[in-house]
Parts: sequence; structure tokens; C-alpha cells
Amino acid sequence: MNKNIKNITIVAVVLIAINYFNQSIYQRFDLTKDKRYTLSETTKSILSNIDEPLFITVYLEGDFPSEFKRLQVETRQYLEELAAKNSLIKIHFENPDDQREELIKRGMMPSQLTVEEDGKMSEAIIFPWAEITNTKQTKTVSLLPTAIVASQEDQLQVAIENLEYSFSNAINAITTKDQKTIAFLHGNGELADIYLISFLSKVAQKYKLAKFTLDSVAKNPQKTLQELNSFDMAIIAKPTQKFSSEEKFTLDQFIANGGKTLWMLDNVQADQDSLLTSGRMLAYPRDLDVTDLLFSYGVRINTPLIKDLYSAKIALATGVVGNQPQFQNLDWFYHPLVNGNPYHPITKNIIPVRLQFANQIDTLRNNIKKTPLLMSSPLTQKVGTPAIIELQSIADEPEEKEYASGNQLFSVLLEGDFNSAYKNRVKPFETSLYKENAINNKMIIVSDGDVAKNQVLKGNPTDLQRDKWTNEEFGNKDFLLNAVDYLLDDSGLINLRNKTLKISILDKQKAYKERTFWQFVNVGLPLVLLFSFGLIFNFVRKRKYSR
Repeated sequence: MNKNIKNITIVAVVLIAINYFNQSIYQRFDLTKDKRYTLSETTKSILSNIDEPLFITVYLEGDFPSEFKRLQVETRQYLEELAAKNSLIKIHFENPDDQREELIKRGMMPSQLTVEEDGKMSEAIIFPWAEITNTKQTKTVSLLPTAIVASQEDQLQVAIENLEYSFSNAINAITTKDQKTIAFLHGNGELADIYLISFLSKVAQKYKLAKFTLDSVAKNPQKTLQELNSFDMAIIAKPTQKFSSEEKFTLDQFIANGGKTLWMLDNVQADQDSLLTSGRMLAYPRDLDVTDLLFSYGVRINTPLIKDLYSAKIALATGVVGNQPQFQNLDWFYHPLVNGNPYHPITKNIIPVRLQFANQIDTLRNNIKKTPLLMSSPLTQKVGTPAIIELQSIADEPEEKEYASGNQLFSVLLEGDFNSAYKNRVKPFETSLYKENAINNKMIIVSDGDVAKNQVLKGNPTDLQRDKWTNEEFGNKDFLLNAVDYLLDDSGLINLRNKTLKISILDKQKAYKERTFWQFVNVGLPLVLLFSFGLIFNFVRKRKYSR
């Protein structure tokens, strides 16, 4: 009896010890081949900054296409990894059906999907969104980003690949206490505010944004430079007036002191509005006097305009029915649709970007690392300027032999140690902030000032992503927002956009054609095997015991 009590006691102590260690030593193992649930060091660092409850609401609950159940499962499993890393993260999945209007008011637009099930096509609407909330603010996360994809299966793969970046980016924005600062430059005929609202309003949700006028350089250049250097980044959006030597020196020294820059420049005067009004226009080189500045950084923007057979459309009146003009969307080769570099986090998986009367960029040899971001198709033609551009040329049938100029570079990322353009030169003014070079700096140059220009309809700005007349969708906003994030990213967060996974997708057509066979394999075959086993077992048993 005593021996039994002793054994029971030993077993109880062992079980208690195992339970204690199981609770105190907790570990999750990622057994997937591509380590899709293993959090990056960047994400772990962001999670460590969460010091108050963070509520994540995901609107992926209810009835929706089977393949997007996969997105629901992958999202849930990924968020469980976040919650396992920081217990302050609380996850909740909600059905959006009873609150669709409210979600749309909050900017969470539904996605309409074409679904193929049992060989039949049908439509389905889902809300692929999540909300992240703390006591101070709320951020929305798109779980189905727009991307260059050939099918919904590819779109699903891109969505799953972007899960870590999308959530980490939003959590970082909502928990960061010290926001980076951006100067939006004015004073040289840049785009008016109303044409940049779509882009800048999104920038202002994540960074501190302020208008900065370079006019004050003429009165007090030293103070202007000092004030500009207090910003982390400067955005220069389509200047149309020549920069003075003092203004150029101020920009040069902002860069030399570590300031990041996003240049959106038109090297040719060409206005789409005047062309639509009069039917023709003169396109001629615009002298901004920044060629020497860019040259010192290893870049030259040329003056020929680029026509591309892969282009956006413009809406033109092609006739009248009754008293109503009839419009038709026609290809306009002066508006190239350009693809992004598929291997860089700024441009990976973004849909084509629309440019308007863009120029080609040359890169020069120096110690700066140059990464192409936006490239034309190979079917391009260079149009020297000055030149008369007529709207009626849209009716001309293009000849492929005339479009043989090859791929053209429209945007480039520069990274490295930038030498001052005023090194060994006379300075326009003296300053104690002067530096001869910047260490490990970054800038992005786009040879089109209208890349960030949204349209205006009845006095209200429209979305930069969509053309108000043709309803075409473009990747301009995604490209620019990613560019800003990359330039200001010190943690490597933007690099999470380069994450690549291999998602196994069911071949629906093959599954539909072979459904009878696989139904038999999964349902009928086990029954046949079980029945056969029973017969054989019964036969052997009877034979054995009948002797």
C-alpha cells in the first residue's frame, strides 16, 4: 500500500513539474519551408515598443470564396504570432455584413471578386481590411493590395506575402512617438496644394508635413538653411521657375547635411490642359538651372520627350449623338505606363505608373549606387524639343519601326556618399553648416513633375490612383508613398515588401474535371479497402480456427 502511495506521489510531482516548465518555457516552432511565420528582427523591434493594449479587428469573417478562406487562415495565424510575441495585442475577427456602409465611410472599400466554383462563375464582395487601434488613434490595413497579377490566385499570394509588412508598417505608425519631418518646398512655381492633396494627405498620416518656402533665401540665406536642415526630408514637386544660386546652394547643403530628397522634375514645358483646349501646343525645354546640381550626384535629365506604345488613355470627344458629345478612350503615347523594378521594395508588385510628357534619365559614373525604379517598355520613340504636339496625331497609326528606342529610365534611386556640387567652387553665401559631402544619404529622382498630380473635379481633388475620365487605375500613389517610406526608413521596415512566399493553390479547372475520381479516392476507396480487409480477416480467422 505504501509503495503504491509513493509511486502515485512521484507521478504527481513529475506531472506538476512538467506542467510548470510547460507554462514558463513557451516556444512556437515554424515548420514551414519558407518560414512564413518567423518574424523578422524589424517586426520584433516594433512589437517591443508596444506599451499599451493594441486591438486588431479583422473583417474577414462570414461567407466568402474558398480561396480567400486561405487569406483568413494565414492572417489569423500571422496575428497569433504577433500576439504570442506581445500579450498586449488583442485580436478579433468580425463579419462586415452588418456594417458595410460604416466601413465604407471609414475608407475601407469592398473588393468585388469573380469566383469560379464547380465550373460556374459568380460574383462575391469581401472587405479585406483590418483596423489597428490604441487609446490615441486608429490605422487601417489593406489585406488585398493592388498589384500586377495575372489571376486572383496570384493576388492572394501577393496579399499573403505582404501581411508582415502591412501590419508592421501600421503598428509602427501607431506606436512611434517621434515622427519624421518632411518639408514640402514652395517658391519656384511648384504644383498648387489642391493638385497634391491625394498624395500629401496620406503622407501627413504618418509623418509631420510642413510647407517650406525658399523665397526667404534672398533675405536671410543662413537662417533658411538652418531651418531647412531641421527637416528629415524635402519634396520638390514640379518646379517651373528657375532656382537661384542661393536656393541651389541651400538644397545642396541640405543634402550634404543628411537631408533626403524626392525630386519630381519636368525638364520640358508641356501642358496637357492647354493641348486639350487648343488642340496643339509647343513643347520646349524648361531651364530650372539644376542640371549642374544633379550632374554632381550622377544624374542628367535629358530634354527629348518619350512616346511609348504602352501608354495610358485619354478621353476625347469623337462625335455627337443628338446634342450629347460621345467620348472615347484612346491611347495617348505621350503618357507612358511604366513598370516598376520587380526586385526593389519601393516598386515590387505595384501596378503600372502613369507619367505625362516625361523625359529620359541618364546616369553617370561615380561612386553613387544607382537603382532604376521606373522603366518604359522597349517600344519607345524620342521626340526632340522644341516641338509642336498636335492632338490629332492620336489618330495616326503607329509604325513599330519608329518605336525602337528601347527601354527608357524615368526614375532612379541614388544611395551613397554625395559630394557637394559646390566643392572647390565659390559659395553663394558663407555658412557654418557647410559640408563637402554627405555620408550614406539617399535621394529619388523622377523625370516627370506630374507623377504626384491628382485631378480636380468640380473644385474637389480626386484620387491620384484613378483617372476621373477613363476610370483607369494607376500605381502612382503607392509608388510615391513607398518612395517616401524608403527614404525615411532607418529600421529596414520597407524591405519587408521584398518578402517572397510560395503558396500552393488548388487548380480549380483540374479539380472540377477530376472531381469524380478524387471523390472516389477520398470516400469510396477507404470503404473498399476496409471492406476488403474485413473479408480477408474473416476468411483467415475461420480457416485458422476450423482446424
